[in-house]
Amino acid sequence: MDLNDQRPAQKKPQKNGRRITPASLENQHEDKPGLAARIAASRLLSAVIDKKTSLDGMTDSQHGNPAYLALNDADRALVRAIVTTALRFLPRLEAMIAARLDTPLPEGARALHHSLIIAATQIVYLDSPDHSAVDLAVEQAHRDPRNRRFAKLVNAVLRRLVREKSAVLEETSGIVCLPDWFYRRLSSVYGEPAANAIAEAQLQPAAIDLTAKADAALWAERLQGFLLPTGSIRLGAFSGAVSALEGFEEGVWWVQDAAASLPVKMFGMLKGKTAVDLCAAPGGKTAQLIAGGAVVTAVEQSANRLKRLEGNLARLGLEATLVQSDLLAFAPQTLFDLVLLDAPCSSTGTIRRHPDVLYTKGPEDIAKLAGVQEKLLRHAVTLVKPGGSIVFSNCSLDPVEGEEMMSRLLNERDDLQRVPLLPSDWPGLEEAVTPLGDFRTSPAMLRLDNGFASGLDGFYACHLRRI
Repeated sequence: MDLNDQRPAQKKPQKNGRRITPASLENQHEDKPGLAARIAASRLLSAVIDKKTSLDGMTDSQHGNPAYLALNDADRALVRAIVTTALRFLPRLEAMIAARLDTPLPEGARALHHSLIIAATQIVYLDSPDHSAVDLAVEQAHRDPRNRRFAKLVNAVLRRLVREKSAVLEETSGIVCLPDWFYRRLSSVYGEPAANAIAEAQLQPAAIDLTAKADAALWAERLQGFLLPTGSIRLGAFSGAVSALEGFEEGVWWVQDAAASLPVKMFGMLKGKTAVDLCAAPGGKTAQLIAGGAVVTAVEQSANRLKRLEGNLARLGLEATLVQSDLLAFAPQTLFDLVLLDAPCSSTGTIRRHPDVLYTKGPEDIAKLAGVQEKLLRHAVTLVKPGGSIVFSNCSLDPVEGEEMMSRLLNERDDLQRVPLLPSDWPGLEEAVTPLGDFRTSPAMLRLDNGFASGLDGFYACHLRRI
């Protein structure tokens, strides 16, 4: 049978006389608790790997994947946990399965491949009942005409994984859980030891960090968190919604990775200065600027994202002038003291939070986005007063989007100069200060041994002054 053929191998009428179709087979899972969630997880994994579709978009509560949206809240959370874990450990999972197949799966059996990955993720890495993971994967194979003939194979492979779980973890522990292209890129830039450290760091979900408007030490104590060298509050492990924590409704803090809080801190004193935050949504850096005393204009191209920014500032009790505009078309009559450009990028520094980035982006995206960033930065320079400051940042680990672009710009412009950071001014973050005085953080930095999660998002940030 052609595995790409969507027709059932045999067409047998149901008791009511209707023909069984692939869609009807897949939709008849109400009698099998948990099957709908596993089917949704397989579809989302397939879309990320095979079609380079963003996981955030597919799990959006309003516009997400229909199979995901059809689930209740508990099953949605389960699907997110399964898929993100599968993406973190994908190279190891694929090796586990391949080692237990007598022959490789047919080239067209991608749906079967993804359902095996989903089940293996539950068996090896998640606290799921083994028998349930096996049973649901076999049932999923039975209900898909393309995979029905592989049901016994699915059962055999997964039962071996259950029996050999400890050995499986040991035999795959040395496999680097990054796509080859990305690992090679990291190794060439940072060296193999650092690349391996980043690979290991991304296997752990990122902690939740908060930025407080004031009294960060007090709020760290009240929330039983840890005050980081960045001034951020790192929360310990907890279950439930962040919105239920003390201080949320009062608007005294907001969620922001510790690394993402650094670019604004590079400006130094903010009080009384005019500042523009370009590409401002969701508004964490905008809030920092306002809380520091700056008079802020926030620019965002997307109407929906600007609305989200407005809602976030309202909760925090902060005010800014909001402007919906394409950044390249933004031409205010008055120049600013401070310009912040946190530019759109490949987001490879956020792989602890968004492991799908490793499979939805590639070298061609990095090169393309670096070109966009350079255009935006060249325009951002025109918005700052002589003597004023520009901070450029992004959450990419790739120097093509950071150091290389900045070097090219500074070599061409004699009206810009770098304002280098001094490691001594950033206690606890010295390793993040580059020899040229920029920030370069990575997921493997900020190692904590006090019971709190380690790591930072990968960020690049450079402070410039217009002469």
